[in-house]
Amino acid sequence: NLTVDPHQLLGIEVNPRAAAIAEAVLWIGYLQWHFRTRSNAAPPQPVLRDFKNIECRDAVLAWDRMDYELDVKGVPVTRWDGRSYKTHPVTGKQVPDEAAQIPKERYLNARQAAWPKADFITGNPPFIGAGPMRLTLGDGYVEALRGAWPEVPESADFVMFWWEHAARAVRSGTARRFGFITTNSLRQTFNRRVVETHLHPVAKPGELAQPALKLAFAIPDHPWVDSADGAAVRIAMTVGILANGDSDEPGSLQNVTAESPGADGEVNVTLAEDQGEIHADLTVGANVASAKALRANADISTPGVKLHGAGFIVTQEEANVLLASVLPRVPRAGEGWGEGRHTAELVVIREYRNGRDLTDTPRNVKVIDLFGLSADEVRKLYPAIYQHVLERVRPERDQNARATYRNKWWIHGEPRRELRSSLAGLPRYIATVETAKHRTFQFLDASILPDNMLVAIATDDAYVLGVMSSRVHISWALATGGTLEDRPRYNKTRCFETFPFPTPETGLTPALSARIASLAEDIDAHRKRVLSAGNALTLTGLYNVLEALREGRALTAKEKAIHDPGLVAVLNSLHDELDACVLAAYGWADITLPRDEQTLLTRLVALNAQRVAEEADDKGKIAYLRPTYQNPAFRGTAVEAVAEQTTLAIDAPQPSDAVAVPQQRINAKARKLVWPRTLPERMKTIATLLAGSTAPMTTAQVAACIGGKADAKSQLPDILATLVALGRAQQVNDTQFAAV
Repeated sequence: NLTVDPHQLLGIEVNPRAAAIAEAVLWIGYLQWHFRTRSNAAPPQPVLRDFKNIECRDAVLAWDRMDYELDVKGVPVTRWDGRSYKTHPVTGKQVPDEAAQIPKERYLNARQAAWPKADFITGNPPFIGAGPMRLTLGDGYVEALRGAWPEVPESADFVMFWWEHAARAVRSGTARRFGFITTNSLRQTFNRRVVETHLHPVAKPGELAQPALKLAFAIPDHPWVDSADGAAVRIAMTVGILANGDSDEPGSLQNVTAESPGADGEVNVTLAEDQGEIHADLTVGANVASAKALRANADISTPGVKLHGAGFIVTQEEANVLLASVLPRVPRAGEGWGEGRHTAELVVIREYRNGRDLTDTPRNVKVIDLFGLSADEVRKLYPAIYQHVLERVRPERDQNARATYRNKWWIHGEPRRELRSSLAGLPRYIATVETAKHRTFQFLDASILPDNMLVAIATDDAYVLGVMSSRVHISWALATGGTLEDRPRYNKTRCFETFPFPTPETGLTPALSARIASLAEDIDAHRKRVLSAGNALTLTGLYNVLEALREGRALTAKEKAIHDPGLVAVLNSLHDELDACVLAAYGWADITLPRDEQTLLTRLVALNAQRVAEEADDKGKIAYLRPTYQNPAFRGTAVEAVAEQTTLAIDAPQPSDAVAVPQQRINAKARKLVWPRTLPERMKTIATLLAGSTAPMTTAQVAACIGGKADAKSQLPDILATLVALGRAQQVNDTQFAAV
């Protein structure tokens, strides 16, 4: 007979105290089990034995020796400890204490930690996100960890190193199954990649393919109280086995359908089971996790700027003071005006929006934006702004581990060069809050700089806004995106870039396209009108009531107070018609939402696969959403010329005798438009150029964007006059023209 006792339960724990407690808990549990099953029979002697089965060491990283990194002079390399602050003498705010430094570790011969052989692997690894890892574990440790585990993406959370290790053990046959408690971010793209590689492995050339893994059990989103600090978090549970191993039974997916407070801070939950193949995003049914990015949607979605310094944010009053001392200045011949500027207009203090500004009560703040300027240019042109950022941003940035953040402290940590390029020439763009209770989309004026927690879609096409505002796209976004705690996240790589828009081949007609655009404009205008009426309404409040109407339940008193001034019934009817039009554009009028959501998702997955195949074909059939920007055939023409324009606008009062700063200077290095052969094509080219310009253009400026001989441009005055007569352009003054 086999004896069951704690020697069969192995463990790895890095904390010596926790390792000792774990061993004691194993023995307590064993003795409790013994007396429950064997009544008063005495346990084997001695009662307690030191099996040394709980090893005190790191579970994912091993190394021979740890010492400290030295610079070329032999001085230890240090970093801010991440905890110590001091009071700034001018601002009075808490800033990092540069004197509180700790040395940077160096791990020699760092490698993957070995695990003892076991049949079953379980664990509750540390909940540390990819972002905080360096601050929590140290630069040296994280660099050694990343180097030892190249299979795990750098954007993955700490728990995924355990998941990767256990998945490989099961697939290689050294373990039968594993089960982990992780954060619910396991479903998000940056962690899901680890799961996907084991569920659908692709063998490298010359390698023998190992069997795939499958998920036998999963709970994607469950309440939890973190034992480290008592914080309420959301967790996921996963159990992995061989796909052709322990069981041919379908996976069991348990979704939390209700939560209620329990005793001692616990949460009582109600679970509902779905059976089937559990995908990498911890769903069953349509495999939306298999969807691939489409070239048709590429290059026009990006998160907003990431400040890395709250001192960039200012009130209107502060902005007025900072700009009051700015004097207009004209660049001297040959003088540079900053590297890499892509905005058509450089305004150093801009309107700014974050997620709360859009969904809740707006803060009405502005942001200092010095992208494209050197520190010397800022100091000379905007000395008050330079001092403001020097005192309120630099102390924090000086202690940042990333060299670019330290060295370019006056510029946003992530200034989003690609965002600026894609928005050049647009009067507005589509924005959505990355993490929000309700998935909504709206137009923002191009003068507004979006925060990192907004996703910007660089198009002013109301048709695109309409499709994205429909339940078709929102169902896709909820299925493909992740969650933060209990709120859905809009991951632009998964939610937007994979989404197949309707085309004429699916049933989209010019009339449907126009109606979808019209409804989108109506929804956007309706919401902005009621939210600006002074009724203290919020976008979240409006959609809380809209959700109640769709559920058919009685409104609460609070919801009734929103319903009438918010005209939510009108909003509901607009959305219903929009949904019907978008479904018709796909040729799916047989679908009723939300009842047929799985059918919808299955069809969208199939359509995504069809589009991927079409785009990969030699003919490259690509239904670009914004072809004049996305299509390489258009690059170097009107759009690129506009994107390369350099304008300097100083947002400050100018004395009457000041020399005006040029409003548009065409970059001579920008590739020029190819002058078409036929008159209709030439008229279309000029109309596109004017539509993409943020400022009126003279005939000479239009000509400067066009390649070819001078006599080829002789028709320009007549073409411009014809466009004006046709209503495709307007003559601003005697010399300048603009799009209507």
